[in-house]
Amino acid sequence: MPNDDTAQPVIQDLKDFDSRSGSAAERLFFNHRLWVLALCLLATLVLGWQALGIQLAASFEKTIPAHHPYIVNFLENREKLGAGGNAIRMAVAAREGTIFDKQYLETLRQINDELFLMPGVDRPFLKSLWTSNTRWVAVTEEGLDGDTVMSDKYDGSPESMAEVRANVERSGEIGQLVAADFKSSIIYVPLLDKDPRTGQSLDYGELGRKLEELRAKYQNERISIHTIGFAKVMGDLIEGVRQVGLFFALALVICAGVLYAYTRCVRSTFIVVACSLVAVVWQLGLLQLLGFALDPYSVLVPFLVFAIGMSHGAQKMNGILQDVGRGTHQLVAARYTFRRLFVAGLTALLCDAVGFAVLALIDIRVIQELAANASIGVAVLVFTNLVLLPVLLSYVGVSPKAAERSLKQEQAGELKGTWAFLAQFTQRKPALIAVAASAVLLVVSVMLSLRIQVGDLDAGAPELRAESRYNRDNAFVVQNYAASTDILTVMITSPDDQCTRYATLSKVDELAWRLQQLPGVEGTQSMAGLAKLAMVGFNEGNFKWYELIANDKALGGVQAIAPRELLNKACSFLSLHVFLKDHKAQTLDGVVGEVERFIAEQPKTEVRYMLAAGSAGVEAATNQVVRKAMREMLLWVYGAVIVLCWLTFRSWRATVVAVLPLVLTSMLCEALMVLLGMGVKVATLPVIALGVGIGVDYALYVLAVMLQRLKLGDTVDQAYQRALQFTGRVVMLTGLTLALAVGTWFFSPIKFQADMGILLAFMFLWNMVGALVLLPALARWLLAPQRRETAPLAQPAAGPA
Repeated sequence: MPNDDTAQPVIQDLKDFDSRSGSAAERLFFNHRLWVLALCLLATLVLGWQALGIQLAASFEKTIPAHHPYIVNFLENREKLGAGGNAIRMAVAAREGTIFDKQYLETLRQINDELFLMPGVDRPFLKSLWTSNTRWVAVTEEGLDGDTVMSDKYDGSPESMAEVRANVERSGEIGQLVAADFKSSIIYVPLLDKDPRTGQSLDYGELGRKLEELRAKYQNERISIHTIGFAKVMGDLIEGVRQVGLFFALALVICAGVLYAYTRCVRSTFIVVACSLVAVVWQLGLLQLLGFALDPYSVLVPFLVFAIGMSHGAQKMNGILQDVGRGTHQLVAARYTFRRLFVAGLTALLCDAVGFAVLALIDIRVIQELAANASIGVAVLVFTNLVLLPVLLSYVGVSPKAAERSLKQEQAGELKGTWAFLAQFTQRKPALIAVAASAVLLVVSVMLSLRIQVGDLDAGAPELRAESRYNRDNAFVVQNYAASTDILTVMITSPDDQCTRYATLSKVDELAWRLQQLPGVEGTQSMAGLAKLAMVGFNEGNFKWYELIANDKALGGVQAIAPRELLNKACSFLSLHVFLKDHKAQTLDGVVGEVERFIAEQPKTEVRYMLAAGSAGVEAATNQVVRKAMREMLLWVYGAVIVLCWLTFRSWRATVVAVLPLVLTSMLCEALMVLLGMGVKVATLPVIALGVGIGVDYALYVLAVMLQRLKLGDTVDQAYQRALQFTGRVVMLTGLTLALAVGTWFFSPIKFQADMGILLAFMFLWNMVGALVLLPALARWLLAPQRRETAPLAQPAAGPA
């Protein structure tokens, strides 16, 4: 805890200063300042060179909870499923006429061929009108007949075009590969997560650019192209991330402007900005050395590290300004500030680190890497802000006019305006009003937070804005195709050559029927459904035969015409595809719950039913992990913050005073998410932990001064007035700086980054208000002055870090 005193004498001449004074850390850094600067310069050059190689990347497997039972089942059977949840759907639409046009079909073939040759495509499972796995089957007088939809005899003539149309109508692909109005068709492109040529993770940024090049090449006045899928989302996100450099520049200007407006000192403002940039350079260089890459979820962490560095640097500069204003030599002032603020600054940054570190508990690799990235950033801030900054300022110094102005502000005995208003909250009536209002807000926010949902609440890709090109493409596909793009796949395993037995298919059919009764299910596709259709075909198209025949041999005969996405070659694996109207949490919970009830009802046999593959299956698993992690994460972060506060203040009362405003802010944040229609998901989950870890800094700044003054015998009123004079301005500066910096994210083309910006700015501002309003009100009832140990000392040189 920083000492609220000026026991250190005002030393103008270095000859009067004992360089052997201070802690071992202080002597190490300040008695060897040139070595510190030389090592920092070397580290900046080396890590800066490394930072130039940092890559933007995304991975499907990083975004899924790899150890969740659903995902374990999916990965174990991935080869039998094809692409599972990771595939591209490209709808090629005719602006005029229908797809039964020679020029349209030729364009479709060319696009199909180019997609087939793209790196990372799971080629055996690629499907379109031109692939051999798109077939038709019919019963004729001579028996079963069938062929590919695009037969070898196709030559573009009117006769062959009529044959293509007939084949499409007999294929069962209307609504899936072909739109019901015959104005577009889909190329289904399953993807591997690794490029087989290099063995490296598939580069979604490069894939997204190739898909856009394909669109630009073939889209014209006759053809329009609409592409959807996880890989396309990631490609668009990476493309949007490339624009975030603008937000970094904007944040830099805002933070520097706010800091200069507060200090009116150009040189020290420049040093604080430079040290914060050095922290970002070190962070990026270390990430590259450790083999990490930036992804759309973690790319904003360097911005957050920069903003934190700026706010903490402001408090170090504030201390030096006040000491220099008294006439202290700039080197001595830097050492005094180091003495007062090192422990408090270290504790504050540890609280920041806790907010990041607890994210590693979430079993989703992309969040764990975000936690690692942010923890590295906070670790370098400990050195750049607590050591490098005061050492640099010991050489550069501060503006004499700025130092004089800072001292005058500190020594102004009467609080005016906003500060006079805030000072009232330690008095009985204002304190009661503040506590009562906070209690009402807490009750209302808790009631609202009960309505918070886990998962996506919007159609399309909620990571992107509603008006984005991707979401417009998704709307086109949803409007024109009966088969939803949100697919949950139930996997069924059996002994070899037994997957089409009546006992197995009848259960699959029962599950499909039960799922079709749910409001969020549009339809199902399975071997059982195909077998029933085959029975109709075998019996002259009479739908009285639309039923499973209790004959294993008859059912086994359907294998020859079954597509590979329904069963494997050994007939030991079946897929039940469930097409959903959307991937909202309520829809997924209903479907997953029904499947789990069905599985629980089945006796233990050699046939096993498993959840879940498909994009909706992966989403359901992710939602379950997020739902479980949400409360666990809060318990861990609050537990760690409570421990750190107690170790800093050694008072359970002070700890309660510090933590309760954080609790209110957390509940208000959840209520805001409900009001704004945001669900708790991979993108928004980290915000809650970050808001708590960083927000407790404010309480640390204010309480550090209050407790010291109470220890010296001041009343709670007097202690809080001192805190407002010495740290209140810095706390408000910190809150505004952080809120403004992250608030610029609102303008990001990536919606979840905009959402993160809104929530973080809200939490930073409310934590600031809590520290300046609710904290003193709670202190009025929980804290009390202690017996005066020494005579009152002069006003302190600076607020805590």
